Amino acid sequence: MRELRVAKTAGFCFGVSRSVEMAEKLFAEEGHCLSLGQLIHNEDVVKALSDKGMRVIASPEEVKPGDKVLIRAHGVAESVYDSLREAGAEITDATCPKVTAIHTIVRRAREEGRFVIVIGMRHHPEVEAICGWCGEHEVFENAAELGLWLDKNPEIWKKPLSVVVQTTQTRNNFNECCDLIKKRCTNSKISDTICLATFTRQEEAERLASDCDAMVVIGGRHSANSVHLAQICREHCGCVQFIERTDELDLDMLKDKAVVGLTAGASTPAWIIKEVRNKMSDEIKVEESTVEKEMSFDEMLEETLKPIYNGDKVKGTVVAITGTEISVDLGTKQTGVIPTEEFTEDGTKLEDAVKVGDVIEAVVVRVNDVEGVVTLSKKRLDAAKVWAEVEAAVEDGTVMEGVVTEDNKGGVVVSVKGVRVFVPASQTDLPREAAMSELLKKTVRLKITEVNKARKRVVGSIRRVAQAERRERTEAIWNEIEVGKKYHGVVKSLTSYGAFVDIGGIDGMVHVSELSWGRIHQPSEVVSVGDEIDVYVINFDKEKRKISLGYKDPEGNPWTQFTNRYAVGDVASVTIVKLMPFGAFAEVLPGVDGLIHISQIANRRIGKPEDVLTVGDVVDAKITAIDEEKHKISLSIRALSAPAPVAHAEEEPVEEKNEPADDALVYEVSADGTASGVAPEVEE
Repeated sequence: MRELRVAKTAGFCFGVSRSVEMAEKLFAEEGHCLSLGQLIHNEDVVKALSDKGMRVIASPEEVKPGDKVLIRAHGVAESVYDSLREAGAEITDATCPKVTAIHTIVRRAREEGRFVIVIGMRHHPEVEAICGWCGEHEVFENAAELGLWLDKNPEIWKKPLSVVVQTTQTRNNFNECCDLIKKRCTNSKISDTICLATFTRQEEAERLASDCDAMVVIGGRHSANSVHLAQICREHCGCVQFIERTDELDLDMLKDKAVVGLTAGASTPAWIIKEVRNKMSDEIKVEESTVEKEMSFDEMLEETLKPIYNGDKVKGTVVAITGTEISVDLGTKQTGVIPTEEFTEDGTKLEDAVKVGDVIEAVVVRVNDVEGVVTLSKKRLDAAKVWAEVEAAVEDGTVMEGVVTEDNKGGVVVSVKGVRVFVPASQTDLPREAAMSELLKKTVRLKITEVNKARKRVVGSIRRVAQAERRERTEAIWNEIEVGKKYHGVVKSLTSYGAFVDIGGIDGMVHVSELSWGRIHQPSEVVSVGDEIDVYVINFDKEKRKISLGYKDPEGNPWTQFTNRYAVGDVASVTIVKLMPFGAFAEVLPGVDGLIHISQIANRRIGKPEDVLTVGDVVDAKITAIDEEKHKISLSIRALSAPAPVAHAEEEPVEEKNEPADDALVYEVSADGTASGVAPEVEE
């Protein structure tokens, strides 16, 4: 054998230690006592106690008035307590607190008329005692038994059930039974009453057995937890010795094994474990490194006996999670417990916050030596760490993050990892007229400016961070800006000539002519303050820090749409938008107008356009000319009309030499896109 690995959890659990200590105390005070049944399942311990003055009795009938009677760690039925009191015994109750908790559960179930299912070894003293506190009940040792019973008794499926499990049962057996109950029964309350120490011990035994070539399990033949340990080890290791004491150890079986594991049941005293370990070390050559590991076992035993006090900072491993508490192995005889609400009060799911196997640091809130439970608080330790971070943030200027939880006239309160930070109104970075409530429930970044831990007062500034970030964004924009670059911005203000848009710390101006391809009179016709819009850079001046932006989509240019759709000679349905002495302007497409000269409105001579047309009329017109360079269009209604009647002979012919030709372009388009007519010159 090259290596010996000793389980950290080997030896007395809290319940066993407590019962033995109570016996020792009785010996010291009275010199003797009676034990109703074996105090624990270990012959050597029972013999040692008997030598000191403890006598084991089988029933209350053996008790005489005034006798000091010690109730065993496994507990007894409710009726036994009554019998002992009737006999005049003075009772010292050494029942393990974990077992007592089960008695309470099943007693309440009895009072509520619930049927109780007990999962455990049918003839074990602990299970027999539990049954003595039940009303209607059944005991099942495994899922196979339970399944057959449920099949034969379908009437039980809808009954109110309460389920408990022997403290020393294996997790797998319990889970298999629970799965059956959940599938069949519709009104069940399942209580996971497996002792944390048992669960931890079983998990470690499983890991050891999987990694070792051989396992030695020390425990009493009648000890349920020891029997289960041996069973678990056999499932994962081909060579397992289950012994009660040192003289049963078969060293020949271990000589050719490279790595051997050693564990022990909850009722095995430390001195037996040491004897077995020492014998293995003496008889088998173990490398020096292994001896060092073995020697640390004494230290580990001492560590488990160290007292824990309120306020201590401790570290442990999560070994079990229920709906109400997290169980933590602290490496001591006590079990650490943290309420689940410490992990879920901010809305986080429990399964996302903590998992079995996680190492957790916490502060001791309360020590209950009677029940072997230490109440812990991770939240308090985290809060202390945060205070340290907050104090350091004042010195180094660290930016912290939190959520705004309260508002008032003076400012807002920000929760930074649970610490309340007050931010005055002047430091919120909101405009003066803005309500503080605008920040509620928002995540903000801030700097800590003042800390007074004694008064629990912390002051911060959102504004300092916002200003610094704006400066950074501003410089970044000026370093990267170029014509044509696109930005996503927010409309900050409107004027008669355009809109100012924040593109990330810098305001640029979108001229009214760049807001729309169509006619608009005010920027508010297109955008409003607070709108998020996409803009692009038309030009900029770094020295003057000015940026001109465009909002109109270049691909939406109406002139491009017009030229893609129409050509000279096409007929378009147009809308009359303006009447002038020399003709009428008509909208061909939104943003594109053409001129119908007065000579092209009708197939006869008219005095003015309004004699025939009205603003808003929709008419068909022929496109007679297109100036691509100046974006001008000439239209003609006359070209689509029938010829005018032939004039009478006495009528003088009408001179039309001053009328423009069909393809004449007789108007101008201003720089802002507005078309205006230019009347033709008349020769004198």
